[in-house]
Amino acid sequence: MGGVSELQTGSETIAVVGAGIAGVATAINLQRRGKDVVLIDRGTPGDGASTGNAGILSSASIMPVSVPGLVKKIPGMLADPLGPVYMKWLDLPRLAPWLMTYMKNGNVAHVRHVAASMAPLIADSLDEHLGLAEGTGAAARIREMPYGFVFANRAAFESDTLGWGLRKEHGISWEVLEGGAVRDAEPDLAAKYECLVRMTHQHGIVDLPGDYVKELARVFVDGGGILVRASVSGFVREDNRITGLKTDTGEIAASTVVVAAGAWSARLLKTLGLRLPMESERGYHVELLDASVRPHHALMIAEGKFVVTPMDGRLRLAGLAEYGGLDAAPSAAPVRTLLKRAELVFPEITYERSTDWMGHRPALADSLPVIGPVNGHPGLILAFGHHHVGLTAGPRTGRLVADMICGLKPNMDLTPFDAGRF
Repeated sequence: MGGVSELQTGSETIAVVGAGIAGVATAINLQRRGKDVVLIDRGTPGDGASTGNAGILSSASIMPVSVPGLVKKIPGMLADPLGPVYMKWLDLPRLAPWLMTYMKNGNVAHVRHVAASMAPLIADSLDEHLGLAEGTGAAARIREMPYGFVFANRAAFESDTLGWGLRKEHGISWEVLEGGAVRDAEPDLAAKYECLVRMTHQHGIVDLPGDYVKELARVFVDGGGILVRASVSGFVREDNRITGLKTDTGEIAASTVVVAAGAWSARLLKTLGLRLPMESERGYHVELLDASVRPHHALMIAEGKFVVTPMDGRLRLAGLAEYGGLDAAPSAAPVRTLLKRAELVFPEITYERSTDWMGHRPALADSLPVIGPVNGHPGLILAFGHHHVGLTAGPRTGRLVADMICGLKPNMDLTPFDAGRF
């Protein structure tokens, strides 16, 4: 399409910044409620974190990364050549304040708060995705699939009493398989894995999630929505109200602006003087094309903190965490780790070739997203910071934001996600 200056946006147009799953879900839900919507992204829809995640819809993923005892384990994780954590050490001085707060929040009381807050947001993830994609070509990419946590033995599973105890408290159920039952369920797993914790309710996968988001964006455009490729540099304000956006191709007028730009959201909000404690938790994936192994579950390998997901013509291994900001180039070590871990988990695996990717998870220091308006900034709505569960939570977040904008009362308490907590 042409430049932004050619847009015919009206006084009631809603502008959504960010065309990942949260932004696209917001745009579609608003469109279905009869609103005029413009969706803006500097890249192609779905090409950010949406394209590289594990593709798992997991209503069991209510636990934050920062938990009791993690701070003592970090040195060993960083020293382990096959560990799950990496650091761009030159970035440490800048990162230190966020990191100290993040680790401080790894206490029992706060972990309980995070679990209680996230459980209702992601409880019906599979249904939320099916509802969002209903009647579209994107629906074919959603598959119901059990999610399994893989442990060396039952003792390793039972050692996490806090995590599994909180899942039980929030109505998440599972089945424990041991010994031969693990082999029957996943015959390609290495023999050392003797325990598989399997969950089925409201779990599934999205096959090639980047393509899924692209298809949803096409649905939005085909329905009359406007998609703009532009870099957003700031906000237009009038009488203290947000009335539009400044972009590298012109201004966009809007009655409401939704910021759903993932890990780049905090950088944009600084132009308003808003400073949120968010960092990029850089995640990696490796895809093994035409792999000889195709698991029956999406699998979380507990000892390596990574996920294995069967997708169309490939096996995706995703996870790990690297702290190094938004601008540094990808590192080679996490990719090597994922490739080596694949051989350790599936000793007989073969594949034609591999590809790799690095992207940015938006990680707020308290492990909770921000969803909703911002006090003192009328016309602004936030919808980002979902950490590891952006795909899982995206559709419901989009529906909740659309409800707010349309004057409907959200069907859950959004207080824990209020940006005012900072």
